Amino acid sequence: MALLSKPSFLTGGVKIGLLTIATSLCMPLTQAAPIYKVVDEKTGQVTFTDRPQSYEQQTGKQISQIAITTGNETNGSGVANTAGSSSTSSNATSSSDVINQPVSATQTLNAPATATTTVPVKAPVSYQLTIAEPSKERAYRRPAQSIDVAVQIKPALQAGDSVRIYLDDKEVAQGLSTSIGTVNVLPGAHTVKAVIQGETGQTLEQVAITVYVIQNNTTLQNNKKIAQQLLAYQNLSWYQKMKLKLSQKEVAQSQSQ
Repeated sequence: MALLSKPSFLTGGVKIGLLTIATSLCMPLTQAAPIYKVVDEKTGQVTFTDRPQSYEQQTGKQISQIAITTGNETNGSGVANTAGSSSTSSNATSSSDVINQPVSATQTLNAPATATTTVPVKAPVSYQLTIAEPSKERAYRRPAQSIDVAVQIKPALQAGDSVRIYLDDKEVAQGLSTSIGTVNVLPGAHTVKAVIQGETGQTLEQVAITVYVIQNNTTLQNNKKIAQQLLAYQNLSWYQKMKLKLSQKEVAQSQSQ
């Protein structure tokens, strides 16, 4: 019978061990820490952290606590909730981690309102366009004369509109006046046209007049005569050129006396 009885010290040790295990099971495995949401008022960026004190001194930050904590939670029986623990550990961070995520469409932030700019609608303007010069059909002698063009417009041009001057559908100038040389203009009838173009390139108003370019026969004959004299001088020998220069010099001296 003595062999079947348990020693008192062994029984006491078993009790102490069981008490320690039960106490450890009833205690929470990890102390839970609250999670805070930090919203940047300028950019709308949302940050989740368990250290809100690092954002309290920053301007433009909205800090609020949410119903999420870090660490493991225990149920009423003292057993750790492994499903909640795995879910919390996958969605929450440790004390040194921060989660940044964009704001979803369902989140409401106190972001500053964006100013809206209203672009005024530009009403069409009814222009009156006239060609003041030349005021009527006239002829110009080529190449001595130039075609002077002056345009008048009422009311004043609006911003974005422009006046363009054309000769035979070729743009020669922009503005209210210009001078068109006739050196490279062939003899005959030509059209001078003024056009008002809008900001997008559409034609708002236009007016045209016909002018005539004629060949100046006197000038043409003089030019031919000068060309013939130059060609004849180039065909002279050097002795003849020297003699001609001396004779011209003597004539000039006699005329000056």
